This record gives sequence, C-alpha cells and structure tokens, in this order.
Amino acid sequence: MKKNRITDLFKIDYPLIQAGMIWASGWKLASEVSNAGGLGIIGAGSMYPEILREHIQKCKKATQKPYAVNVPMLYPDIEKIMEIIIEEKVPIVFTSAGNPKTWTSHLKSHGILVVHVVSSVKFALKAQDAGVDAVVAEGFEAGGHNGREETTTLSLIPMVAKKLAIPLIAAGGIATGKAMLAVMILGADAVQIGTRFVASEEASSHINFKKEVLKAKEGDTKLTLKELAPVRLLKNKFYQDVEHLYQKAPSVEELKELLGRARAKKGMFEGDLEEGELEIGQISGLIDDILPAKTIVENILNEFEEAKKIAPHL
Repeated sequence: MKKNRITDLFKIDYPLIQAGMIWASGWKLASEVSNAGGLGIIGAGSMYPEILREHIQKCKKATQKPYAVNVPMLYPDIEKIMEIIIEEKVPIVFTSAGNPKTWTSHLKSHGILVVHVVSSVKFALKAQDAGVDAVVAEGFEAGGHNGREETTTLSLIPMVAKKLAIPLIAAGGIATGKAMLAVMILGADAVQIGTRFVASEEASSHINFKKEVLKAKEGDTKLTLKELAPVRLLKNKFYQDVEHLYQKAPSVEELKELLGRARAKKGMFEGDLEEGELEIGQISGLIDDILPAKTIVENILNEFEEAKKIAPHL
C-alpha cells in the first residue's frame, strides 16, 4: 500500500485507525492495532485519570509504534486528563464533542499531533482553522455519540474533501476493505474503524455485548436521545424504555433521569443487555465473528488490495 498524508503524518504503515471507543478501546486493543501497522487509540472517555495513565503506560510497553488517545471534550476532569497525556508524552490526541480551539494549541505546543472528530463541513473547517493536524469526518452510520446533521458517510466525505486542505480521515459504517477503498476514492486519506474492533478479542467490552453485536441485523440500531447528545444504540429494553418515554413528549430533565448514570458502563462493560446502553454502528449487521485485532487489520487490508484490482475493470 502506498504511503500518503496520514501514514506520513502519524508514521504508521497503513492508513487504518482504530476508534477510541468507550469501554472497548483499552491498551490491549490499541497496542495490537498499532503493532499490526495501523494506529491504535486508547479511549479516555470511560477512564478516570489515573486509569488512563495506567493504560498509556501499558500501551507504551506493549508497542514501540505510534498510538493515540481519544478525549471527549465533555469529560468532567479534562484538565487532569490533558496533564497526564502531556506528562506521558502521548504522540497523538484525537479530540471530540467540543470546541477544538480549547486544547489544540496547548497540545501542539508540547509536540503532540491533534486530530478532531466532526460530523459536518462547517465543523471540519472550524477544526482546520483551530490548527488541528487532521480531521475525522464521521457519518450518521457510526455507533455511539454522533452528529445532529444525520449526513451519511458517502455524502459527507466528498463534501468535506472538497473544502478541506489538511488530511481527512473517514469514519462511520466502515468495516471492510471495500468500504475503505470507497471512501478513499471519495477523498479520504485514511479510515477510522470502531464497530468492527468492538468484536475483537482484545476489546475490553463485555463478551455479552460482543455476542449481541454479532446478532445484530439491518435496522437493529437507532440514533436517539438527540436532546441530550445523539447516540446510536442497539435496540434493547433500555432503548424501548426511551421510545416509550418519547410518546409522552418528555422534558430534557425526564430524559436525563431515565438515562441516569453509568448506563453505558452497565451495558458495554458489565454486560447488562437489558438495562445497559449498547452503543454500536449500523455496520454491526455485517459482522458475524470475534477475531484477534491483528487478523481484523489483515483482513481489511487484504480485501482493500483485492478490491483495487477489480476497480479498474468497473
């Protein structure tokens, strides 16, 4: 595979990035993906500061290759998280769910590359103006917290690529080499993949959740709770409770009360398939096995190369 702007920027072998998902992306998964030639990401969103430090230190011992940390900017103790990232000399930080101007210059002043996750052309350009090194444009298909625009990946990527000068990473609904090739043809320099890596042996998510992902079919996920923060979930009892509440035209406070605290941990980390929040993308309907992260990377790259051979004949 040819080198490009993302592989050169991150100093990785392949333009394939594993998303920093809460309750799934710990040091084991991140280091395995990095060792396989991609970029592994530790998901800080579900970690207390000192737990994050432990994951960073273990990741550095498990791989000599570049890795990253994803930081949702709504995190309540973000100053401590950023302090640890700088102290531990994390090379790359992916920020999301907030204003990229807040931390980009501070991180870059410490030699850290910064990437920001967006869901629209408007916010991609704001991130570029804030000085980030690259942008992840994430389509409506993606699992977990999502944009309000509901723009699909195949629409979003060419629109962002047309306006953006810095490197572009595509995310949302990508789990195969063919999909990777498709979005790169549309203008992306790399892909970020989440859902496929939830169904990996190294993901820290509960086995009950992983098996539920394998059962998912088309239409089994839904974007909901837009009044709080849009999130794509598997349809389970908790989701049905949310839908039932919506029939009563609930207030934001009533939605917050139903959501409560640690709902995502209950579902994805503790394995409560009824009362937990099960965040996953639409592409879960295409996944039917749990594999080592290295094998997932190899399978995607092999399919990418095979698809390239077919493309000239279309």
